Amino acid sequence: MDKKSILIFGVGDLQKSIIDRAKALGLYVVGIDPCAEAFCRDEVDAFEVVGGQDYEGTLAVARKYKVAAVVTAATDKPLEMMARVAEELHLKFYSVETAKISTDKFLMKQCFERDGIPCAKGRLIHDADEARDFVCPVIVKPRDNSGSRGVVLCKNNEELRQAISDAFEFSKKDTVLVEEFIEGREYSIEGLHFDGRSEVIQFTEKTTTPFPYNVELAHKQPAQLTEPQREEIRDLVRRIAKSLRFENCGSHTELKINDRGIFIIETSPRLGGDNITSHLVPLSTGINIEEQLLRIAMGLKVCLVPQQEPRVAGVRFLTLPEGVVEHISSKLEEVATWPGVVSFHCKLREGDCVRKFKSGLDRYGELILAAPTREVLDKRLEEYSKRINEYITIKQQGERCRIS
Repeated sequence: MDKKSILIFGVGDLQKSIIDRAKALGLYVVGIDPCAEAFCRDEVDAFEVVGGQDYEGTLAVARKYKVAAVVTAATDKPLEMMARVAEELHLKFYSVETAKISTDKFLMKQCFERDGIPCAKGRLIHDADEARDFVCPVIVKPRDNSGSRGVVLCKNNEELRQAISDAFEFSKKDTVLVEEFIEGREYSIEGLHFDGRSEVIQFTEKTTTPFPYNVELAHKQPAQLTEPQREEIRDLVRRIAKSLRFENCGSHTELKINDRGIFIIETSPRLGGDNITSHLVPLSTGINIEEQLLRIAMGLKVCLVPQQEPRVAGVRFLTLPEGVVEHISSKLEEVATWPGVVSFHCKLREGDCVRKFKSGLDRYGELILAAPTREVLDKRLEEYSKRINEYITIKQQGERCRIS
Protein backbone atom coordinates (compact mmCIF):
# COMPACT_ATOMS: atom_id res chain seq x y z
CA MET A 1 0.00 0.00 0.00
CA ASP A 2 1.79 3.13 -1.28
CA LYS A 3 -0.73 5.69 -0.04
CA LYS A 4 -0.64 6.99 3.52
CA SER A 5 -3.64 5.66 5.42
CA ILE A 6 -6.01 7.42 7.77
CA LEU A 7 -8.49 5.83 10.17
CA ILE A 8 -11.92 7.46 10.26
CA PHE A 9 -14.10 6.68 13.26
CA GLY A 10 -17.69 6.26 12.10
CA VAL A 11 -18.81 5.44 8.56
CA GLY A 12 -22.30 6.96 8.73
CA ASP A 13 -23.81 9.75 6.66
CA LEU A 14 -22.33 12.35 9.04
CA GLN A 15 -18.83 11.23 8.02
CA LYS A 16 -19.46 11.11 4.25
CA SER A 17 -18.03 14.54 3.55
CA ILE A 18 -14.76 14.00 5.41
CA ILE A 19 -14.39 10.53 3.82
CA ASP A 20 -14.75 12.13 0.38
CA ARG A 21 -12.27 14.86 1.29
CA ALA A 22 -9.70 12.35 2.58
CA LYS A 23 -9.92 10.37 -0.66
CA ALA A 24 -9.56 13.61 -2.67
CA LEU A 25 -6.29 14.23 -0.80
CA GLY A 26 -5.03 10.84 -2.03
CA LEU A 27 -5.25 9.09 1.34
CA TYR A 28 -6.08 5.41 1.82
CA VAL A 29 -9.22 5.64 3.94
CA VAL A 30 -9.89 3.00 6.59
CA GLY A 31 -13.34 3.25 8.18
CA ILE A 32 -14.60 1.55 11.32
CA ASP A 33 -18.18 1.40 12.57
CA PRO A 34 -20.17 -0.82 14.95
CA CYS A 35 -22.80 -1.26 12.23
CA ALA A 36 -22.05 -3.79 9.50
CA GLU A 37 -24.41 -1.91 7.15
CA ALA A 38 -22.96 1.54 7.81
CA PHE A 39 -24.09 4.19 5.31
CA CYS A 40 -20.63 4.82 3.78
CA ARG A 41 -19.16 1.34 4.10
CA ASP A 42 -18.71 1.09 0.33
CA GLU A 43 -17.09 4.52 0.04
CA VAL A 44 -13.98 3.83 2.13
CA ASP A 45 -10.97 1.86 0.88
CA ALA A 46 -11.17 -0.59 3.78
CA PHE A 47 -14.07 -1.18 6.16
CA GLU A 48 -13.99 -3.00 9.49
CA VAL A 49 -16.82 -3.62 11.95
CA VAL A 50 -15.55 -2.68 15.40
CA GLY A 51 -17.58 -2.03 18.57
CA GLY A 52 -17.71 1.54 19.79
CA GLN A 53 -15.93 0.63 23.06
CA ASP A 54 -13.58 -2.00 21.63
CA TYR A 55 -10.18 -0.41 22.19
CA GLU A 56 -8.13 -3.53 21.46
CA GLY A 57 -10.08 -4.19 18.26
CA THR A 58 -9.66 -0.59 17.14
CA LEU A 59 -5.95 -0.62 17.89
CA ALA A 60 -5.57 -3.86 15.94
CA VAL A 61 -7.21 -2.25 12.89
CA ALA A 62 -4.98 0.81 13.18
CA ARG A 63 -1.88 -1.40 13.26
CA LYS A 64 -3.12 -3.67 10.49
CA TYR A 65 -3.37 -0.75 8.06
CA LYS A 66 -0.40 1.17 9.54
CA VAL A 67 -2.50 4.31 9.87
CA ALA A 68 -0.71 7.66 9.93
CA ALA A 69 -3.60 9.56 11.51
CA VAL A 70 -7.03 9.25 13.13
CA VAL A 71 -9.98 11.55 12.58
CA THR A 72 -13.77 11.83 12.83
CA ALA A 73 -16.48 14.43 12.25
CA ALA A 74 -19.75 15.53 13.83
CA THR A 75 -19.70 13.12 16.78
CA ASP A 76 -18.32 13.09 20.33
CA LYS A 77 -18.70 9.38 21.05
CA PRO A 78 -15.32 8.08 19.77
CA LEU A 79 -13.13 10.97 20.99
CA GLU A 80 -11.67 9.24 24.06
CA MET A 81 -11.04 6.04 22.08
CA MET A 82 -9.32 8.06 19.36
CA ALA A 83 -7.12 9.78 21.92
CA ARG A 84 -6.08 6.43 23.41
CA VAL A 85 -5.22 4.99 20.00
CA ALA A 86 -3.32 8.13 19.03
CA GLU A 87 -1.37 8.08 22.29
CA GLU A 88 -0.41 4.41 21.82
CA LEU A 89 0.69 4.92 18.20
CA HIS A 90 2.25 8.39 18.74
CA LEU A 91 -0.09 10.09 16.27
CA LYS A 92 -0.95 13.80 16.21
CA PHE A 93 -3.96 14.29 18.47
CA TYR A 94 -4.89 15.75 21.84
CA SER A 95 -4.47 13.98 25.19
CA VAL A 96 -6.71 11.32 26.68
CA GLU A 97 -7.37 13.71 29.57
CA THR A 98 -8.60 16.38 27.16
CA ALA A 99 -10.92 13.83 25.55
CA LYS A 100 -12.35 12.79 28.94
CA ILE A 101 -13.03 16.38 29.98
CA SER A 102 -14.49 17.32 26.61
CA THR A 103 -17.02 14.48 26.65
CA ASP A 104 -18.23 15.18 30.20
CA LYS A 105 -20.20 18.41 30.49
CA PHE A 106 -19.58 18.67 34.24
CA LEU A 107 -15.80 18.21 34.05
CA MET A 108 -15.82 20.80 31.27
CA LYS A 109 -17.75 23.24 33.46
CA GLN A 110 -15.25 22.73 36.29
CA CYS A 111 -12.43 23.75 33.94
CA PHE A 112 -14.35 26.81 32.79
CA GLU A 113 -15.00 27.90 36.37
CA ARG A 114 -11.38 27.26 37.38
CA ASP A 115 -10.06 29.40 34.55
CA GLY A 116 -12.61 32.22 34.71
CA ILE A 117 -14.41 31.38 31.47
CA PRO A 118 -18.01 32.70 31.69
CA CYS A 119 -20.54 29.86 31.80
CA ALA A 120 -23.78 28.78 33.45
CA LYS A 121 -23.60 27.80 37.12
CA GLY A 122 -24.61 24.22 37.80
CA ARG A 123 -24.11 21.04 39.81
CA LEU A 124 -24.59 17.29 39.61
CA ILE A 125 -27.76 15.55 40.80
CA HIS A 126 -28.17 11.85 41.62
CA ASP A 127 -31.97 12.00 41.82
CA ALA A 128 -34.83 14.47 41.85
CA ASP A 129 -34.86 14.80 45.65
CA GLU A 130 -31.50 16.56 45.51
CA ALA A 131 -32.92 19.29 43.29
CA ARG A 132 -35.44 20.74 45.75
CA ASP A 133 -33.44 23.91 46.37
CA PHE A 134 -33.10 24.87 42.68
CA VAL A 135 -34.91 28.00 41.57
CA CYS A 136 -36.52 27.48 38.18
CA PRO A 137 -36.11 27.97 35.29
CA VAL A 138 -33.16 25.60 35.01
CA ILE A 139 -31.71 23.35 32.31
CA VAL A 140 -31.33 19.59 32.83
CA LYS A 141 -28.87 17.75 30.61
CA PRO A 142 -27.01 14.42 30.52
CA ARG A 143 -23.27 14.80 31.17
CA ASP A 144 -22.25 12.53 28.31
CA ASN A 145 -24.50 13.01 25.29
CA SER A 146 -24.96 15.42 22.39
CA GLY A 147 -27.48 16.51 19.76
CA SER A 148 -29.81 18.01 22.44
CA ARG A 149 -30.69 14.48 23.63
CA GLY A 150 -32.21 14.68 27.10
CA VAL A 151 -31.70 18.45 27.36
CA VAL A 152 -34.82 20.13 28.77
CA LEU A 153 -35.77 23.54 30.19
CA CYS A 154 -37.77 23.20 33.42
CA LYS A 155 -40.06 26.00 34.57
CA ASN A 156 -41.20 24.39 37.83
CA ASN A 157 -40.25 21.61 40.26
CA GLU A 158 -42.65 19.09 38.73
CA GLU A 159 -41.05 19.51 35.29
CA LEU A 160 -37.62 19.36 36.95
CA ARG A 161 -38.30 15.99 38.59
CA GLN A 162 -39.54 14.51 35.31
CA ALA A 163 -36.63 15.95 33.30
CA ILE A 164 -34.07 14.52 35.71
CA SER A 165 -35.66 11.08 35.39
CA ASP A 166 -35.76 11.38 31.59
CA ALA A 167 -32.14 12.59 31.33
CA PHE A 168 -30.84 9.36 32.83
CA GLU A 169 -32.30 7.54 29.82
CA PHE A 170 -29.74 9.35 27.66
CA SER A 171 -26.73 8.84 29.93
CA LYS A 172 -24.34 6.17 31.14
CA LYS A 173 -23.48 8.23 34.24
CA ASP A 174 -25.10 8.00 37.67
CA THR A 175 -25.62 11.78 37.80
CA VAL A 176 -27.09 14.45 35.52
CA LEU A 177 -26.25 18.12 35.29
CA VAL A 178 -28.68 20.82 36.40
CA GLU A 179 -27.65 24.39 35.59
CA GLU A 180 -29.04 27.90 35.50
CA PHE A 181 -30.88 28.96 32.38
CA ILE A 182 -29.14 31.69 30.42
CA GLU A 183 -31.26 33.81 28.09
CA GLY A 184 -29.84 35.04 24.81
CA ARG A 185 -29.20 34.43 21.14
CA GLU A 186 -27.36 31.20 20.36
CA TYR A 187 -24.24 30.83 18.25
CA SER A 188 -21.57 28.25 17.52
CA ILE A 189 -17.95 28.94 16.73
CA GLU A 190 -15.99 26.77 14.31
CA GLY A 191 -12.25 26.63 14.98
CA LEU A 192 -8.95 24.88 14.32
CA HIS A 193 -6.09 24.30 16.76
CA PHE A 194 -2.58 23.50 15.54
CA ASP A 195 1.06 24.47 16.10
CA GLY A 196 0.06 26.24 19.32
CA ARG A 197 -2.45 28.41 17.43
CA SER A 198 -6.22 28.67 17.91
CA GLU A 199 -7.96 30.07 14.85
CA VAL A 200 -11.66 30.90 14.58
CA ILE A 201 -12.73 30.00 11.04
CA GLN A 202 -16.40 31.02 11.17
CA PHE A 203 -19.22 32.29 13.42
CA THR A 204 -22.56 30.46 13.09
CA GLU A 205 -25.97 31.88 14.01
CA LYS A 206 -28.52 29.36 15.28
CA THR A 207 -32.29 29.09 15.20
CA THR A 208 -33.84 26.65 17.66
CA THR A 209 -37.26 25.25 18.55
CA PRO A 210 -39.13 26.88 21.43
CA PHE A 211 -38.34 25.45 24.85
CA PRO A 212 -38.50 23.08 26.62
CA TYR A 213 -36.43 21.04 24.12
CA ASN A 214 -34.41 23.70 22.23
CA VAL A 215 -33.52 21.63 19.15
CA GLU A 216 -31.50 23.36 16.44
CA LEU A 217 -33.65 24.07 13.37
CA ALA A 218 -31.36 26.26 11.26
CA HIS A 219 -27.81 27.61 11.01
CA LYS A 220 -26.62 30.67 9.09
CA GLN A 221 -23.13 31.93 8.28
CA PRO A 222 -21.64 34.36 8.86
CA ALA A 223 -23.46 35.30 12.06
CA GLN A 224 -24.53 38.91 12.42
CA LEU A 225 -22.12 40.03 15.14
CA THR A 226 -20.22 43.24 15.80
CA GLU A 227 -16.46 43.26 15.41
CA PRO A 228 -15.95 43.80 19.19
CA GLN A 229 -18.13 40.71 19.81
CA ARG A 230 -16.09 38.70 17.30
CA GLU A 231 -12.84 39.72 18.91
CA GLU A 232 -14.11 38.83 22.39
CA ILE A 233 -15.24 35.44 21.09
CA ARG A 234 -11.84 34.82 19.48
CA ASP A 235 -10.21 35.54 22.86
CA LEU A 236 -12.62 33.17 24.62
CA VAL A 237 -11.85 30.39 22.12
CA ARG A 238 -8.13 30.85 22.79
CA ARG A 239 -8.76 30.68 26.55
CA ILE A 240 -10.92 27.57 26.16
CA ALA A 241 -8.22 25.90 24.08
CA LYS A 242 -5.66 26.64 26.78
CA SER A 243 -7.98 25.48 29.57
CA LEU A 244 -8.87 22.15 27.93
CA ARG A 245 -5.55 21.82 26.06
CA PHE A 246 -6.92 21.66 22.55
CA GLU A 247 -4.23 20.81 20.01
CA ASN A 248 -4.21 19.04 16.63
CA CYS A 249 -8.00 19.29 16.32
CA GLY A 250 -11.01 21.28 15.24
CA SER A 251 -13.48 22.75 17.70
CA HIS A 252 -17.18 23.46 17.88
CA THR A 253 -18.04 25.88 20.69
CA GLU A 254 -21.61 26.81 21.60
CA LEU A 255 -22.38 30.09 23.33
CA LYS A 256 -25.11 32.61 24.14
CA ILE A 257 -25.00 36.39 24.05
CA ASN A 258 -27.26 38.64 26.14
CA ASP A 259 -27.11 42.06 27.82
CA ARG A 260 -24.78 40.67 30.51
CA GLY A 261 -22.23 39.41 28.02
CA ILE A 262 -21.05 36.22 26.34
CA PHE A 263 -21.52 32.86 28.07
CA ILE A 264 -20.01 29.54 26.95
CA ILE A 265 -22.54 26.70 26.94
CA GLU A 266 -20.14 23.90 25.97
CA THR A 267 -17.39 23.00 23.54
CA SER A 268 -15.90 19.95 21.84
CA PRO A 269 -12.53 19.29 20.15
CA ARG A 270 -14.14 18.16 16.90
CA LEU A 271 -15.83 19.76 13.92
CA GLY A 272 -19.51 20.65 14.15
CA GLY A 273 -22.28 18.54 12.67
CA ASP A 274 -25.60 19.63 11.14
CA ASN A 275 -23.81 20.35 7.81
CA ILE A 276 -22.03 23.27 9.49
CA THR A 277 -18.47 22.28 8.68
CA SER A 278 -19.14 19.92 5.78
CA HIS A 279 -21.12 22.47 3.75
CA LEU A 280 -21.65 25.89 5.33
CA VAL A 281 -18.06 26.77 6.29
CA PRO A 282 -16.63 26.07 2.81
CA LEU A 283 -19.49 28.04 1.24
CA SER A 284 -19.25 31.03 3.59
CA THR A 285 -15.45 31.28 3.97
CA GLY A 286 -13.96 29.62 0.89
CA ILE A 287 -11.96 27.42 3.29
CA ASN A 288 -12.57 23.67 3.40
CA ILE A 289 -12.24 23.17 7.14
CA GLU A 290 -12.43 19.37 6.86
CA GLU A 291 -9.45 19.36 4.51
CA GLN A 292 -7.49 21.51 6.95
CA LEU A 293 -8.34 19.14 9.82
CA LEU A 294 -7.05 16.23 7.72
CA ARG A 295 -3.86 18.19 7.06
CA ILE A 296 -3.42 18.81 10.77
CA ALA A 297 -3.88 15.09 11.51
CA MET A 298 -1.39 14.12 8.79
CA GLY A 299 1.19 16.69 9.87
CA LEU A 300 0.83 18.67 6.63
CA LYS A 301 0.87 22.45 6.18
CA VAL A 302 -2.44 24.15 6.96
CA CYS A 303 -3.79 26.78 4.54
CA LEU A 304 -6.39 29.26 5.78
CA VAL A 305 -6.47 31.31 2.58
CA PRO A 306 -9.92 31.18 0.89
CA GLN A 307 -9.85 28.99 -2.22
CA GLN A 308 -13.13 30.35 -3.60
CA GLU A 309 -15.32 33.44 -3.25
CA PRO A 310 -17.18 33.34 0.10
CA ARG A 311 -20.98 33.56 0.08
CA VAL A 312 -23.70 33.72 2.71
CA ALA A 313 -24.88 30.20 3.54
CA GLY A 314 -27.50 28.47 5.61
CA VAL A 315 -29.15 25.16 6.42
CA ARG A 316 -32.73 24.66 7.55
CA PHE A 317 -34.10 21.34 8.77
CA LEU A 318 -37.55 20.14 7.78
CA THR A 319 -40.19 21.05 10.35
CA LEU A 320 -43.55 19.33 10.05
CA PRO A 321 -46.57 18.78 12.33
CA GLU A 322 -46.81 15.52 14.26
CA GLY A 323 -48.61 12.69 12.52
CA VAL A 324 -48.22 10.24 9.65
CA VAL A 325 -47.02 11.09 6.14
CA GLU A 326 -50.06 10.54 3.94
CA HIS A 327 -48.71 11.84 0.63
CA ILE A 328 -45.49 13.26 -0.83
CA SER A 329 -45.85 15.27 -4.03
CA SER A 330 -43.55 14.55 -6.96
CA LYS A 331 -42.83 18.29 -6.96
CA LEU A 332 -40.41 17.63 -4.09
CA GLU A 333 -37.94 16.41 -6.73
CA GLU A 334 -37.79 19.94 -8.15
CA VAL A 335 -36.43 21.51 -4.94
CA ALA A 336 -32.79 20.75 -5.82
CA THR A 337 -33.16 22.91 -8.96
CA TRP A 338 -34.40 26.05 -7.19
CA PRO A 339 -32.08 29.11 -7.25
CA GLY A 340 -29.38 28.97 -4.57
CA VAL A 341 -30.09 25.38 -3.46
CA VAL A 342 -26.83 23.55 -2.78
CA SER A 343 -28.39 20.39 -1.39
CA PHE A 344 -31.81 19.08 -0.41
CA HIS A 345 -32.56 15.84 1.39
CA CYS A 346 -35.86 14.43 2.66
CA LYS A 347 -35.79 11.16 4.61
CA LEU A 348 -39.56 10.73 4.78
CA ARG A 349 -41.66 8.20 2.90
CA GLU A 350 -45.41 7.78 2.83
CA GLY A 351 -46.51 6.00 6.01
CA ASP A 352 -43.63 7.35 8.15
CA CYS A 353 -44.24 8.88 11.56
CA VAL A 354 -43.39 12.50 12.23
CA ARG A 355 -42.67 12.92 15.93
CA LYS A 356 -42.49 16.00 18.12
CA PHE A 357 -39.06 17.60 18.01
CA LYS A 358 -37.22 16.60 21.18
CA SER A 359 -33.68 16.11 19.83
CA GLY A 360 -31.63 16.17 16.66
CA LEU A 361 -32.83 12.61 15.98
CA ASP A 362 -36.31 13.96 15.21
CA ARG A 363 -35.27 15.86 12.08
CA TYR A 364 -36.33 14.47 8.72
CA GLY A 365 -34.16 16.22 6.17
CA GLU A 366 -32.48 19.52 5.37
CA LEU A 367 -32.27 22.31 2.84
CA ILE A 368 -28.86 23.94 2.24
CA LEU A 369 -28.66 27.28 0.46
CA ALA A 370 -26.03 29.78 -0.65
CA ALA A 371 -26.84 33.39 -1.49
CA PRO A 372 -25.12 36.70 -2.29
CA THR A 373 -26.57 38.49 0.76
CA ARG A 374 -28.13 37.68 4.12
CA GLU A 375 -31.40 39.28 3.03
CA VAL A 376 -31.67 36.94 0.03
CA LEU A 377 -30.73 33.91 2.16
CA ASP A 378 -33.37 34.65 4.81
CA LYS A 379 -36.08 35.24 2.23
CA ARG A 380 -35.35 32.04 0.32
CA LEU A 381 -35.07 29.85 3.41
CA GLU A 382 -38.51 30.98 4.57
CA GLU A 383 -40.14 30.79 1.16
CA TYR A 384 -38.63 27.43 0.21
CA SER A 385 -39.40 25.83 3.56
CA LYS A 386 -43.05 26.85 3.28
CA ARG A 387 -43.31 25.41 -0.25
CA ILE A 388 -41.65 22.14 0.79
CA ASN A 389 -44.14 21.71 3.64
CA GLU A 390 -46.99 22.14 1.17
CA TYR A 391 -45.64 19.16 -0.80
CA ILE A 392 -45.87 16.81 2.23
CA THR A 393 -49.33 15.91 3.54
CA ILE A 394 -49.52 14.88 7.20
CA LYS A 395 -52.54 13.23 8.82
CA GLN A 396 -53.20 12.65 12.51
CA GLN A 397 -51.18 9.75 13.85
CA GLY A 398 -53.00 6.44 13.99
CA GLU A 399 -52.05 2.93 14.96
CA ARG A 400 -50.30 2.11 11.71
CA CYS A 401 -47.14 4.14 11.69
CA ARG A 402 -43.74 3.16 10.29
CA ILE A 403 -40.59 4.54 11.88
CA SER A 404 -37.85 5.17 9.29
